[in-house]
Amino acid sequence: MMVTYAKTGIEGLDFILSGGYPEGSAILLEGAPGTGKTILGMQFLYHGAQELNEAGIYITFEEFPEQLYQEMNSFGWDLRQLEKKNKLRVICMSPEVLIEQMKQPNGIFERIVKEIDCKRIVIDSLNLLHFGVEGSAEKREIVYMLRNILRKHSMTSLLIHEQSSLNKKEIPFVSYVVDGVIQLSLQEHNTIYRKRTLEVLKMRGCNIKEGEHIYRLTDDGVYLVPALSMIEDMVVMENERSVTTGIPALDQMLAGGMPRGTAFVLDTNSKANYKYLLASIITSRIRAGENIILLLSSLSGIHDLEHIYRLYGVDLADLAQKERIYFIEHYDRPIPEVFSNAVIKVNKVANQDYKELIREKVNTVVSQGIERGEKWFVFYDLNTLVSQRGKEFITSYFTEEVAAISAAEMTLLALTNFTEIGTETASFLERTCNGVFQTWVDGNYQYFQLKKSPQGNISRPLLVENIQARPFIRFI
Repeated sequence: MMVTYAKTGIEGLDFILSGGYPEGSAILLEGAPGTGKTILGMQFLYHGAQELNEAGIYITFEEFPEQLYQEMNSFGWDLRQLEKKNKLRVICMSPEVLIEQMKQPNGIFERIVKEIDCKRIVIDSLNLLHFGVEGSAEKREIVYMLRNILRKHSMTSLLIHEQSSLNKKEIPFVSYVVDGVIQLSLQEHNTIYRKRTLEVLKMRGCNIKEGEHIYRLTDDGVYLVPALSMIEDMVVMENERSVTTGIPALDQMLAGGMPRGTAFVLDTNSKANYKYLLASIITSRIRAGENIILLLSSLSGIHDLEHIYRLYGVDLADLAQKERIYFIEHYDRPIPEVFSNAVIKVNKVANQDYKELIREKVNTVVSQGIERGEKWFVFYDLNTLVSQRGKEFITSYFTEEVAAISAAEMTLLALTNFTEIGTETASFLERTCNGVFQTWVDGNYQYFQLKKSPQGNISRPLLVENIQARPFIRFI
């Protein structure tokens, strides 16, 4: 059966819940004093009544309605007006009376629910509902009774639970009984400030966005910014067309693929196997009709690349004969005859002559190709450049290269190891490039993370799994 959702009244929260709270669900909202539980709960009711014509009930055991009216008015929420329209009820009663009335058929609780056709309810709080109840079995019975009655009336409910250092584990069974658990936290941030975070620990019927999401208490209520949210590079996104990476999960993160005219860097450690990731990206550009400039590494010569690219249906020798691929070689290795015109050997070229040689050998070919409407993709193994030419060469040369490549609407992918090249050079590369990939091994698993992108997207760490079919890797 298709799940329908009750909008939370908080756009960012709807996003991380993939639509909102599942209708008819019971959700535990827990947090320490001052985290904004009451505001979040009332925002849910106010939005439902004001925007969606869904009536709601707020039950409090300690705050009088007048106090809530005044507090919520600071957000521009006129609760009295909603009560006049039969869209809201703010009820203050003792826990004992609530339990008694909920058990009674056609009691006060049921009559109010039917009177306003209630769809949403907030109960503040479970702590007070259990006040004076000592036995865990009795507490459990109250929670089950509460959940079943709320389900009977098909109401979407928020059950507030106030946490403290003393009662964090007081009623752990509640999280098993309810359909969802949302935790609000206050954490120290930059020593001076405290940041507010929201985490969805559980939500049946929802594909949730995991992680701790920062929220603010604004003049309009709770405003939540989903984790991994960055600013989109509109200049890049408006003017460039994306090309698939060949890896579906990565394409999804990049809103289609790597945009033309952008520069990406792949940071990896010595244990990570990145050859399938690189091969998938580069062969995808080849199949998209792009020409390639490839700076070879010490670990992968032309013979190695021929073998792996053949797995992706790409014949490097054929590309070389058609003048669609060129290699920059820093090492004294034998060159197959078919590639002799496609390899630029720089192993005996000094740094001061390197730029001039590359301009002479590469730029002319590329410029002529661009004039014919051809697209170009450049791959640099920066580990090779650092080992052969030094870190200082990278900082001066790479800046010029990125600027020239971007101006020519070419796309660049650079491979490096941030740990080995040092913090200063790594920071320089992160600032210079439009996007940053990272892959590493931790224990028995390899991970991948998108840490920066022109689309403004970043990802949580994803598991890298080997598969039998192309592209031979999958992100989980």
